[in-house]
Amino acid sequence: MKISSFLSILIRKAIPLATVFVLCGAMMGCHHTNQPRFVLISHAPDSDLWWNTVKNGMTDAAKDFHIAVDYRNPPNGDIADMARLVEQAAARNYDGLIISIADYSVLKEPLQAVRAKGIPIVTINSGTPEQSRALGAIMHVGQPEYGAGKMAGERAKAAGITSYLCVNHYATNPSSFERSRGFAEAIGADFRKSTLDSGDDPSTIETKVSGYLRAHPKTQAILALGPNSAQGTLVALRKMGLSGKIYFATFDLTPEVIKGIKDGIVNFAIDQQPYLQGYIPVAVLAIMKQDKMTHISQIQEKLKSHTAFQQRLKKYGLKPIYDKDGISSGPGFVTKENVDKVEKFAGEYR
Repeated sequence: MKISSFLSILIRKAIPLATVFVLCGAMMGCHHTNQPRFVLISHAPDSDLWWNTVKNGMTDAAKDFHIAVDYRNPPNGDIADMARLVEQAAARNYDGLIISIADYSVLKEPLQAVRAKGIPIVTINSGTPEQSRALGAIMHVGQPEYGAGKMAGERAKAAGITSYLCVNHYATNPSSFERSRGFAEAIGADFRKSTLDSGDDPSTIETKVSGYLRAHPKTQAILALGPNSAQGTLVALRKMGLSGKIYFATFDLTPEVIKGIKDGIVNFAIDQQPYLQGYIPVAVLAIMKQDKMTHISQIQEKLKSHTAFQQRLKKYGLKPIYDKDGISSGPGFVTKENVDKVEKFAGEYR
């Protein structure tokens, strides 16, 4: 029996609409229409609010390109649970999969099953372009960590900075050191001697930063590798009377960081533009599916000319970076000059 005939019988018999959809799903798999359906799987636990901005980008792209996208994540951030979500995605035959490479060794095998089914993959956020290519992904949409650190260091060097303290609140993540290494090489410093393993507790960070600055009073600059390390550092600077007296840069944004920029304590924040990490991969998969495009250069040109996307970039003050390997979401730099617009959209689109 044809699906359409089956549905007609159910509706004539006054079976509830929700039941119709369930029965239809059982017969057809994860697709209820010919509309493409993708899935985005992140490593973020439910408590991680930073990913709300990524989800907003994903949702807007789904609207702009007239496709459907599901969001999946391990509620407690367990990577083994994330791997099971990948296995489920392979079984449901999605038209495309978007994923953060939280742990390459754990995710490699289930992602091979996805590729074996011919499901295209775009990686985002964590992981490296090299890992992305090894997984057979179309491209990686994120912030190149070394490059972002180097660009930040070039800004500091232009201000006369030659020494710094890197406050690293997640030293267990090897890619975090790439941020510090890029910064150090730009200003001519040794990142190994300049990086402090601060832990992620704000009061501990405050204590360690204060102790370091007392022991190294000639430190010219501080680079915080994320909101956790930035928050504790801001407290330390205020208590020591050093606010605005030390060049201070940080990765990522929080209300405290935005206030620090407005108050002249934080020189700039390096923003990886999470909205784009949700929007761009959905758009890329949609263009491939709808326009039958496979070359990165073609996809890029299509995206650059997409009216709805360009309007969103202008409205939210966002700027993707295009190169021969794909599209990066960052770095974007937030300073006193553009902080008001960023603050307006913080937590939603920035």
